[in-house]
Amino acid sequence: MCTVCGCGTASVEGEKHEHKHSHSHGHAHEHGGHEHTHDHDHAHGHSHDHDHDQGHHHHDHDHTHSHDYGAGLAGVHVPGLSQDRIVQIERDILGKNNSYANANRVAFAQKGVLALNFVSSPGSGKTSLLVRTIADLKDKFSIAVIEGDQQTSNDAERIRATGAKALQVNTGKGCHLDAHMVGHALENLDVADNSLLFIENVGNLVCPAAFDLGEAHKVVLLSTTEGEDKPAKYPDMFAAADLMILNKSDLLPHLDFDVGACLAHALRVNPRLQTLVVSARTGEGLSSFYAWIEARAALARKG
Repeated sequence: MCTVCGCGTASVEGEKHEHKHSHSHGHAHEHGGHEHTHDHDHAHGHSHDHDHDQGHHHHDHDHTHSHDYGAGLAGVHVPGLSQDRIVQIERDILGKNNSYANANRVAFAQKGVLALNFVSSPGSGKTSLLVRTIADLKDKFSIAVIEGDQQTSNDAERIRATGAKALQVNTGKGCHLDAHMVGHALENLDVADNSLLFIENVGNLVCPAAFDLGEAHKVVLLSTTEGEDKPAKYPDMFAAADLMILNKSDLLPHLDFDVGACLAHALRVNPRLQTLVVSARTGEGLSSFYAWIEARAALARKG
């Protein structure tokens, strides 16, 4: 296991069977001026005999990485690994993930499911938004949730309190969900035809940007208690998203937060990004979010 990137074993809540899948992946890290290369071979369980490669790029340890995934780690020299090899590792990791994501996407299409991947930094209010959304939409839609966290099932328990089905995936030291984890979770979660599937990713604005889960849309949450320049600091996530929700608008009178500047940063990164300003606590702006969901669910619905 790489203790810096945190690649490891994910556990799906309530599983009774043993998993065995093999990982083979390599990581290149820089720590305080020292460069390390990690090559791992893991064998752990999946009765499905899946090969599963997971990989992570540089994280917030003064690392430099390319924002063009598959184009190599810009400016990084790793002893023992050529730039061509680094590029190949990236492509292998993301290529394997994309094959699982495509399978998930086909499964969603066959069932008429609208799958949304909610991404944000910790504390943005993802779970509160989902709880409020489920409560307001549960009479219109069957809703299921996959909860991704490193540890605990606290968020899944909050979701289940609404009456919705929820399955917790604990990633251990892993910093994001990947398409294989989601596909495996779907084997243990009964997702109805013509329903909504909300995937709450691990709180992290870096790694989840690169990993397609098979979702129809990434929805990135930012809160007014965070920096308004977050889209400029973490452009990959905002570039990958189709909708940005600025949450906790009820706190704006008490904060020095420039909404216009925040939205301008986001639109410079991604001119096609749709944006909403909401409060999951008071409900402000949520009717527009629900209309956005309903329009896309109608497109996803089979038959």
